[in-house]
Amino acid sequence: MAETQTLATVEDTIALGALLGAQLRAGDVVVLSGPLGAGKTVLAKGIAQALDVDGPVTSPTFVLAREHRPRRPGTPAMIHVDLYRLLDESGLDLLAELDSLDLDTELDDAVVVVEWGEGLAERLSERHLDIRLERGAESETRTATWRWYAP
Repeated sequence: MAETQTLATVEDTIALGALLGAQLRAGDVVVLSGPLGAGKTVLAKGIAQALDVDGPVTSPTFVLAREHRPRRPGTPAMIHVDLYRLLDESGLDLLAELDSLDLDTELDDAVVVVEWGEGLAERLSERHLDIRLERGAESETRTATWRWYAP
């Protein structure tokens, strides 16, 4: 069953990320979707906060993936991936590109958060969380809709 929440501020988006991030465990995949400026990276910051990982969380658009190591032993790292840059490459096999990142090998010890990965990243794990963010045309208010998929 999908859940929805209205996010009036950046702080609300981070808080939702932290709430959902607290439910994640190593092996989980989070797929963030929505238009440019919808708040996907901001939500990833909240997830990172809940996972208590190192480093500033910024969009990995130009490097494709960033690893944020856990601060506490025995907790998962966060691998933050952004596939936006690959979407414009005509003739590119996106599934092969995603596979070349070897994210499935990271799943034993990490949570993988993928921006712009809908239709692809879900294949990495049977247990994944899909989050769709939308932003009103003349507003800073966002709407988040999410759903868990688990075996």
